[in-house]
Amino acid sequence: MTVVHTGPTFSVQDIPFSHRGAWFSISPVVAAHTHAPDLHLISHQTGMHPVLRLTPTADAVVSTTAALLTWRHHTDLIELTYDGPETVRLRGRGLGLRIAAARATLTPFSGTYLHDDPVTGTYVFTSYETGRRYRITLLAGDLRSVGAQALGTAERAVVLPADQPWEIAVEEYRTARRPYPADRSFDQLVGSVAADFASFVDALAPWRSPETPGAELAAYVLWSATVAPAGFLTRPAVLMSKHWMNKVWSWDHCFNALALADADAELAWHQFQLPFDHQDPTGALPDSVAHSEVLYNYVKPPVHGWALRQLRQRLSRPLSADAVSDGYQRLARWTGFWLDHRRVPGHQLPYYQHGNDSGWDNATTFDGDRVIETPDLAALLILQLRQLADLAAELGRPEAATRWSRIATDIRAELLGKLWDGQRFAARSARDGQARSSSSLLDLMPIVLGADLPADVSAALAGGLKRHLTAHGLATEPVDSPHYTADGYWRGPIWAPATILIEDGLRRAGHTGLADEVSQRFRALCEKSGFAENFDAETGAGLRDRAYTWTASSYLLLAAAHERRRPHPTPSC
Repeated sequence: MTVVHTGPTFSVQDIPFSHRGAWFSISPVVAAHTHAPDLHLISHQTGMHPVLRLTPTADAVVSTTAALLTWRHHTDLIELTYDGPETVRLRGRGLGLRIAAARATLTPFSGTYLHDDPVTGTYVFTSYETGRRYRITLLAGDLRSVGAQALGTAERAVVLPADQPWEIAVEEYRTARRPYPADRSFDQLVGSVAADFASFVDALAPWRSPETPGAELAAYVLWSATVAPAGFLTRPAVLMSKHWMNKVWSWDHCFNALALADADAELAWHQFQLPFDHQDPTGALPDSVAHSEVLYNYVKPPVHGWALRQLRQRLSRPLSADAVSDGYQRLARWTGFWLDHRRVPGHQLPYYQHGNDSGWDNATTFDGDRVIETPDLAALLILQLRQLADLAAELGRPEAATRWSRIATDIRAELLGKLWDGQRFAARSARDGQARSSSSLLDLMPIVLGADLPADVSAALAGGLKRHLTAHGLATEPVDSPHYTADGYWRGPIWAPATILIEDGLRRAGHTGLADEVSQRFRALCEKSGFAENFDAETGAGLRDRAYTWTASSYLLLAAAHERRRPHPTPSC
């Protein structure tokens, strides 16, 4: 008997079980910070919706790998695997299963209806919330229905009894489809999923070694959170999570693009471009894009120039001339938004309207004033302007290159002349120009300028960063600060994007020892606590959404760089 390696093991309490391209997952997480006692089929179309509740007929222990989810009660079991992105197959031996509508009440505007289809001999759940159908096809055994065609509060379910082996397929689709073909066995499907994931992880992390034990699971988080084009996401997209953070935010996507660059240049470029597909006439990017909504109430920081430079260095094949030109135009419009619509007349520095614009929603930098000119924004915009200058020169536009360079120089002079006090940077009110100092890590983010900083400023920032460095990484607020909160979002916890930007800036500024320390601590944190949205700076515990792709991507970026730097023995002749 051939034993198939079905990928890394993980807890479905933390990471949803899903498949590349699928818009649904299997998980007990049914809403933000909410775990149900049973696993559910969770759809991410039109939001996050628990559609079907999956309840074994006896208490069972759940185990998961990349290709197989198993409920086990003594020697009895139920197994589930994917048959492509729109179908799951389930089989049971000695253990029955009840599949019920997750919403108890059916009204004309909510809930899930169940009916028997006289054409295909199947049962179909129709979900108002997702606008999709979920067809149950019996392949072996017996199936009974409860509440077919019932309305109101009646239970609506199908039941697979435990007294004989059974097998079914569950499909998600729009309106109609041909009968399920069942042309491959369950074991063949498991092998196919395992092979698909293995191919992905081999391309994504061929460098992995015992020194980087989190690489396979990080790859699974990315692979399983990828969805096919649908709704407003007209490209294949890596969602931030298949928990409740099931969107693409307009800076998170950059880190996923970078992690994918070596493995899949096309998919990486799609990730970078996604928010730009919804750029508004002023040049602004949306705050976020999801299956059924695009939000413009905030923006996100201009990290894209930094990211594009990095991306082009990493891509497994170069961008075409048309792609470079298109990327330049989009980046220029995004930069123009900050220059034309986010600068007080007579000021060189742009401003945020709220902490959410910065991506650091509630950082203490914004405690005294929300509408502020901040050092991080100026630094990121300088990097973006430098990238535009280089792209303009590459595209044969010397006048534009000169103009972008001049603006970058002017903003750099203002950053150092107005926001630097000789010890650290401070924000400034966009209205009255009053300084707004804080102890937030955000105020140290100009380290991203690397060697473009004066040596004394760079050294002072490196020294300031050490106050934020805990055993697990960079706390966004020092743990000895009176404003520190263990689960305070950007008021203490460790975050992946800040780690990546700072580590890169330190390295380019020549502070390689501190950069190595930041990298090592964050990698160890992920290997211990997984790929959460953020982490407790003192304990290292994962916080909030526990399957966050930019965290997985950041781990992969740091791990790959660590492996490249690590000395490897020279093979003997």
